[in-house]
Amino acid sequence: MLTDSARAWLDEALSAAAARTTLWELRFASAGRHCGPEHADSARVLLLRAARADTDILTRLYHHGSAAERRAVLLSLPSLLTGPQALPLVEDALRTHDTTLLSAALGPYAAAHLAPHAWRHAVLKCLFTGVPVDTVAGLAQRARGDGELARMLADYAAERTAAGRTVPDDLHRVLALTTPTQES
Repeated sequence: MLTDSARAWLDEALSAAAARTTLWELRFASAGRHCGPEHADSARVLLLRAARADTDILTRLYHHGSAAERRAVLLSLPSLLTGPQALPLVEDALRTHDTTLLSAALGPYAAAHLAPHAWRHAVLKCLFTGVPVDTVAGLAQRARGDGELARMLADYAAERTAAGRTVPDDLHRVLALTTPTQES
Protein backbone atom coordinates (compact mmCIF):
# COMPACT_ATOMS: atom_id res chain seq x y z
CA MET A 1 0.00 0.00 0.00
CA LEU A 2 1.28 3.43 -0.92
CA THR A 3 1.89 6.07 1.70
CA ASP A 4 -0.15 9.26 1.50
CA SER A 5 2.81 11.19 0.08
CA ALA A 6 3.51 8.46 -2.49
CA ARG A 7 -0.14 8.41 -3.54
CA ALA A 8 -0.13 12.21 -3.92
CA TRP A 9 3.06 12.02 -5.97
CA LEU A 10 1.59 9.27 -8.17
CA ASP A 11 -1.66 11.18 -8.72
CA GLU A 12 0.32 14.23 -9.83
CA ALA A 13 2.59 12.08 -12.02
CA LEU A 14 -0.43 10.38 -13.65
CA SER A 15 -1.95 13.77 -14.44
CA ALA A 16 1.32 14.86 -16.03
CA ALA A 17 1.47 11.63 -18.03
CA ALA A 18 -2.12 11.95 -19.22
CA ALA A 19 -1.39 15.51 -20.34
CA ARG A 20 1.92 14.33 -21.79
CA THR A 21 3.80 17.21 -20.26
CA THR A 22 7.56 17.04 -20.67
CA LEU A 23 7.96 16.15 -17.00
CA TRP A 24 6.10 12.83 -17.05
CA GLU A 25 9.12 10.91 -18.35
CA LEU A 26 11.22 12.26 -15.47
CA ARG A 27 8.55 11.03 -13.10
CA PHE A 28 8.64 7.65 -14.82
CA ALA A 29 12.34 7.47 -13.97
CA SER A 30 11.87 8.54 -10.35
CA ALA A 31 8.90 6.31 -9.52
CA GLY A 32 11.02 3.98 -7.39
CA ARG A 33 12.20 6.83 -5.17
CA HIS A 34 8.70 8.14 -4.58
CA CYS A 35 6.62 4.96 -4.50
CA GLY A 36 9.22 2.53 -3.16
CA PRO A 37 10.83 -0.37 -4.98
CA GLU A 38 7.92 -2.70 -4.18
CA HIS A 39 5.49 -0.41 -6.06
CA ALA A 40 7.79 1.01 -8.74
CA ASP A 41 6.83 -1.44 -11.51
CA SER A 42 3.12 -0.84 -10.99
CA ALA A 43 3.55 2.93 -10.79
CA ARG A 44 5.62 3.00 -13.98
CA VAL A 45 3.16 0.81 -15.87
CA LEU A 46 0.33 3.12 -14.76
CA LEU A 47 2.31 6.12 -16.02
CA LEU A 48 2.91 4.46 -19.39
CA ARG A 49 -0.79 3.68 -19.71
CA ALA A 50 -1.81 7.20 -18.69
CA ALA A 51 0.57 8.64 -21.30
CA ARG A 52 -0.77 6.23 -23.92
CA ALA A 53 2.85 5.44 -24.72
CA ASP A 54 3.40 4.31 -28.28
CA THR A 55 6.21 2.20 -29.70
CA ASP A 56 8.54 5.20 -30.12
CA ILE A 57 8.12 6.32 -26.51
CA LEU A 58 8.45 2.77 -25.18
CA THR A 59 11.58 2.19 -27.23
CA ARG A 60 13.18 5.44 -26.07
CA LEU A 61 12.38 4.78 -22.40
CA TYR A 62 13.61 1.21 -22.69
CA HIS A 63 16.93 2.07 -24.31
CA HIS A 64 17.64 5.02 -22.03
CA GLY A 65 16.31 3.46 -18.85
CA SER A 66 17.69 1.54 -15.94
CA ALA A 67 16.94 -2.16 -15.58
CA ALA A 68 13.92 -1.30 -13.43
CA GLU A 69 12.62 1.12 -16.06
CA ARG A 70 13.19 -1.46 -18.82
CA ARG A 71 11.30 -4.03 -16.78
CA ALA A 72 8.31 -1.68 -16.47
CA VAL A 73 8.31 -1.06 -20.23
CA LEU A 74 8.26 -4.81 -20.85
CA LEU A 75 5.48 -5.32 -18.32
CA SER A 76 3.38 -2.63 -19.98
CA LEU A 77 3.53 -4.03 -23.52
CA PRO A 78 0.41 -6.23 -23.46
CA SER A 79 -1.74 -3.34 -22.23
CA LEU A 80 -0.39 -0.80 -24.72
CA LEU A 81 0.30 -2.61 -27.99
CA THR A 82 -1.66 -5.15 -29.97
CA GLY A 83 0.90 -5.91 -32.67
CA PRO A 84 4.46 -7.19 -32.75
CA GLN A 85 6.12 -3.78 -33.17
CA ALA A 86 7.87 -3.94 -29.78
CA LEU A 87 9.41 -7.38 -30.31
CA PRO A 88 12.90 -5.83 -30.62
CA LEU A 89 12.60 -4.78 -26.96
CA VAL A 90 11.61 -8.31 -25.90
CA GLU A 91 14.44 -9.78 -27.97
CA ASP A 92 16.92 -7.36 -26.39
CA ALA A 93 15.79 -8.36 -22.90
CA LEU A 94 16.14 -12.03 -23.80
CA ARG A 95 19.80 -11.43 -24.67
CA THR A 96 20.57 -10.11 -21.18
CA HIS A 97 21.59 -12.05 -18.12
CA ASP A 98 19.31 -9.96 -15.89
CA THR A 99 16.78 -12.48 -14.65
CA THR A 100 14.23 -9.78 -13.78
CA LEU A 101 14.28 -8.62 -17.40
CA LEU A 102 14.01 -12.19 -18.66
CA SER A 103 10.94 -12.75 -16.49
CA ALA A 104 9.31 -9.52 -17.62
CA ALA A 105 10.12 -10.19 -21.28
CA LEU A 106 8.33 -13.53 -21.21
CA GLY A 107 4.93 -12.15 -20.29
CA PRO A 108 1.74 -12.17 -22.35
CA TYR A 109 3.21 -9.95 -25.07
CA ALA A 110 5.93 -12.49 -25.87
CA ALA A 111 3.42 -15.33 -25.64
CA ALA A 112 1.36 -13.64 -28.34
CA HIS A 113 4.13 -12.41 -30.64
CA LEU A 114 7.47 -14.17 -30.15
CA ALA A 115 8.35 -16.54 -33.01
CA PRO A 116 8.54 -20.24 -32.06
CA HIS A 117 12.32 -20.50 -32.48
CA ALA A 118 13.02 -17.46 -30.29
CA TRP A 119 10.41 -18.59 -27.75
CA ARG A 120 12.01 -22.04 -27.43
CA HIS A 121 15.42 -20.48 -26.84
CA ALA A 122 13.90 -18.17 -24.23
CA VAL A 123 12.50 -21.18 -22.36
CA LEU A 124 15.93 -22.80 -22.43
CA LYS A 125 17.50 -19.57 -21.18
CA CYS A 126 15.10 -19.63 -18.24
CA LEU A 127 16.28 -23.13 -17.39
CA PHE A 128 19.92 -22.12 -17.80
CA THR A 129 19.65 -18.98 -15.65
CA GLY A 130 17.31 -20.35 -13.00
CA VAL A 131 14.30 -18.22 -13.94
CA PRO A 132 11.24 -20.23 -12.89
CA VAL A 133 9.29 -21.36 -15.94
CA ASP A 134 6.11 -20.31 -14.14
CA THR A 135 7.00 -16.78 -15.29
CA VAL A 136 6.63 -17.79 -18.96
CA ALA A 137 3.15 -16.68 -20.03
CA GLY A 138 1.30 -19.20 -22.16
CA LEU A 139 3.85 -21.93 -21.45
CA ALA A 140 1.42 -24.85 -21.43
CA GLN A 141 -0.31 -23.75 -24.64
CA ARG A 142 2.86 -23.02 -26.58
CA ALA A 143 4.75 -26.10 -25.37
CA ARG A 144 1.91 -28.54 -26.05
CA GLY A 145 2.97 -30.95 -28.76
CA ASP A 146 6.14 -28.99 -29.58
CA GLY A 147 8.47 -31.74 -30.72
CA GLU A 148 11.33 -29.35 -31.43
CA LEU A 149 11.17 -27.97 -27.88
CA ALA A 150 11.12 -31.55 -26.57
CA ARG A 151 14.26 -32.34 -28.60
CA MET A 152 16.03 -29.20 -27.34
CA LEU A 153 15.12 -30.01 -23.74
CA ALA A 154 16.32 -33.59 -24.08
CA ASP A 155 19.60 -32.39 -25.58
CA TYR A 156 20.08 -29.88 -22.77
CA ALA A 157 19.33 -32.54 -20.14
CA ALA A 158 21.81 -34.91 -21.80
CA GLU A 159 24.52 -32.21 -21.81
CA ARG A 160 23.93 -31.44 -18.13
CA THR A 161 24.00 -35.12 -17.20
CA ALA A 162 27.16 -35.80 -19.23
CA ALA A 163 28.86 -32.89 -17.46
CA GLY A 164 27.88 -34.27 -14.06
CA ARG A 165 25.49 -31.39 -13.42
CA THR A 166 21.95 -31.56 -12.16
CA VAL A 167 19.04 -31.15 -14.51
CA PRO A 168 16.64 -28.40 -13.38
CA ASP A 169 13.32 -29.73 -12.11
CA ASP A 170 11.55 -27.21 -14.33
CA LEU A 171 13.00 -28.97 -17.38
CA HIS A 172 11.01 -32.10 -16.59
CA ARG A 173 7.86 -30.01 -16.11
CA VAL A 174 8.28 -28.33 -19.50
CA LEU A 175 9.18 -31.62 -21.18
CA ALA A 176 5.95 -33.14 -19.86
CA LEU A 177 4.05 -30.23 -21.40
CA THR A 178 5.48 -31.00 -24.85
CA THR A 179 3.74 -34.37 -24.91
CA PRO A 180 0.84 -34.19 -27.37
CA THR A 181 -2.57 -34.60 -25.78
CA GLN A 182 -5.49 -36.53 -27.27
CA GLU A 183 -7.01 -33.16 -28.28
CA SER A 184 -3.87 -31.99 -30.16
